[in-house]
Amino acid sequence: MQWNTLATALFGANHGIQATGDVLHGDVQFDGNTLTVVGTTNHAPIGVALALAQARVVLDTVTQSPGRTLLLLIDTQGQQLRRRDELLGINRAMAHLGMAIDLARRCGHRVLGLVYDQALSGGFITSGLIADACDALPEAEIRVMRIPAMARVTKLQEDFLTSLSLTNPVFAPGVTNYLAMGGVRRVWGQDLPAALRDALAHAPRVDRRALDGAERGGRRLAAVVAQRVMDAP
Repeated sequence: MQWNTLATALFGANHGIQATGDVLHGDVQFDGNTLTVVGTTNHAPIGVALALAQARVVLDTVTQSPGRTLLLLIDTQGQQLRRRDELLGINRAMAHLGMAIDLARRCGHRVLGLVYDQALSGGFITSGLIADACDALPEAEIRVMRIPAMARVTKLQEDFLTSLSLTNPVFAPGVTNYLAMGGVRRVWGQDLPAALRDALAHAPRVDRRALDGAERGGRRLAAVVAQRVMDAP
C-alpha cells in the first residue's frame, strides 16, 4: 500500500504527513489526540542520513511533546550497503535511532510500529522491532535474510534451509511467520482506523515478543532462555 493511501485512510485527506525524500514525518489527529508519525517510503535503504533524520523526529517529540504517541510507518529494504555510509559509521547511526526510540519508550511515550509495505534486515530491526509493538498489513513483506544469503552465512545447503522453512518460522519470510514468532503482534484487517484504535488501546507496557512466540509456537525456547539468563546469579 502507498503511504499516502494509508495516511488518508487513517487520518483523512488533510492528514499532515509529509515526505521529505524517503523520510515520512508529521503530526496527525486521531480520536481527538495528536500522534507523531515518522517512517520511510520507496523501500528506502536506511543509511546514516535517514537514520539520523528519523532519530531527530523522535527526539524532538520527546523534548517538545512529552507523552505523545509515536507511530512508525515502516517500508525499507534494510540498511544502506554503501562504502560512504560504512565510513561515516552506519552502525552508530542506526544504533542512535534505536536508542532514540528506546528513550522515548522510557520517557512514557507509546511507540507503535506498522509495516505497511516492506521490512527487511537492519532497517526493520532498528525501528519496528524496538517499538512497544509492531503490527503489519496483510500484504506487507517481512524478512531479515533471504534463504540464499542465509545459506552463505550458515554454510548449509539452500534445499535444506528451504525444507526447514516449511515447518520452522525462524527460517521463513512472511507476515504469518513473523506473527508466529512474536515479532509482529497483529495483522490489521480492512478497517484501518479500527485497527489503529485497537492497537493504541492494547499496546503492551512490557516486551511480550518472546512470550508471544512461545504461545504461538514460533519461538518455543526464547522466553525460557531469556528467563534463565535473568535468573542466573
